[in-house]
Amino acid sequence: MPVVIAHNYDERLAAKVAAVLPEGVDFRALGARVETAWRVPAEAEILLINQNSPDIGLHRGMEKPEGWPFNLKFVQLRSTGIDKYPDWIFEVPQVCVTRGGYAVPISEYVLAAMLAQVKLIPEIWVKAGSEWQPRPKLGTLNGQTLGIIGFGEIGKAIAEKALTFGMAVIGTKRSNGPSGMDGVEIVSLAELISRSDHIVVATPLTDETAGMLNVETLAGIKEGAHLINIGRGQVITEDGLKAALDGKLGAATLDVTVPEPLPDGHWLYAHPKVRISPHISGSSPQSDQNVTEFFRRNLERYLAGEPLEGVVDPQARY
Repeated sequence: MPVVIAHNYDERLAAKVAAVLPEGVDFRALGARVETAWRVPAEAEILLINQNSPDIGLHRGMEKPEGWPFNLKFVQLRSTGIDKYPDWIFEVPQVCVTRGGYAVPISEYVLAAMLAQVKLIPEIWVKAGSEWQPRPKLGTLNGQTLGIIGFGEIGKAIAEKALTFGMAVIGTKRSNGPSGMDGVEIVSLAELISRSDHIVVATPLTDETAGMLNVETLAGIKEGAHLINIGRGQVITEDGLKAALDGKLGAATLDVTVPEPLPDGHWLYAHPKVRISPHISGSSPQSDQNVTEFFRRNLERYLAGEPLEGVVDPQARY
């Protein structure tokens, strides 16, 4: 009997996934709408959950569908974070995130943000001869220190690029072991904040990381440091960020905020040290393909009885 995979994707995304499935798989559409998205058939072993949460009514406090977890053995999430998913999702034996699926575009975004900061882009562009005049000397990434809070797959992709620019790279991780990457030192959060010229927030949102960057922890930041958040907005408290910007923090590049989007007139929009992008750092022409390929590989492992990639620890919430 063929394995049954249910999904609540839209037609465009479903077609991309269907194109890479092996022969004999029963791929069933539940519909990308609240009314049908969670009517999982009893014979389904695998569920693919749409990342476009509003379409299927998905949110942290969503009520558990009647019959959940049905007979599901494996749920695949297209996201890398799990903070928006309700606890009952993890009643399924294996729930997998697409760990590392967006690492390349996010690492390029971070590198672009750092280069823009040290090279004064776009301030240095001129549009008239009258603007052709002596300007401040440009900085360089070479010799600067990059601190990565949450040294996982995204952190590794960022570090690879930073090391080629001659940067020193330090990081934090949940375990106290080595980084697993030549040239990267694991340090305490306090040491990372005090030493880093650029600080990247790449940690998932958990009970332990929520609000970890606050008035107290950011008070030790290096003069002129650049803070880049591509993780979750909730990791940085608003009062902590404001105090740092009014003090020693040189700049903040924020791809994530609380809430999203920020309301019109929010003070961060007008702050001269802040650059905000609309949670788009993981976007690339290859994103759908990369995430789809991740599931295809996991499906092959599942069918072969092998361990899956990206399995979430329901207690650690990561």
